[in-house]
Amino acid sequence: MSDKAPAQESSKAKKRRESMNSIPHSAELGIEFVCRDDTSATLKIPYKKELIGNPLNGTVHGGVVLSLIDSACGRAVFIALKTPETIATLDLRVDYFKPAKPEQDLYCVAECYKLTRSVVFMRAVVYQDDIDDPIASSVSTFMRTSVQ
Repeated sequence: MSDKAPAQESSKAKKRRESMNSIPHSAELGIEFVCRDDTSATLKIPYKKELIGNPLNGTVHGGVVLSLIDSACGRAVFIALKTPETIATLDLRVDYFKPAKPEQDLYCVAECYKLTRSVVFMRAVVYQDDIDDPIASSVSTFMRTSVQ
């Protein structure tokens, strides 16, 4: 992550941010688009006290982690498909390794590793400081409902 502030938001970046905010659940959680490549997307949830699941230690609720994973995977599916289609989460499995550190943002990198006519296969990692020290990982499948 760079310490430099972006000079000016590009029109593509603005469109991505606005599309995340158009989904009420994502907007409520504060999910932000970070970056992408041809088959993956990285999203972020900034830490805020409303997302705490355990008030004794201040860790983020596991459902917030799951929502971040589902959102990042969905975004990566749209990227991998190249043309807009309707999709739906078929199956999503999460392995939680450790609680998130309080007062730190969460990041999720989701990658499409197999694309078929009717199903998209995904994997994702949630982390804070270091992707090699994950909080959770996931595998999931998404249904393509607009099969061509």
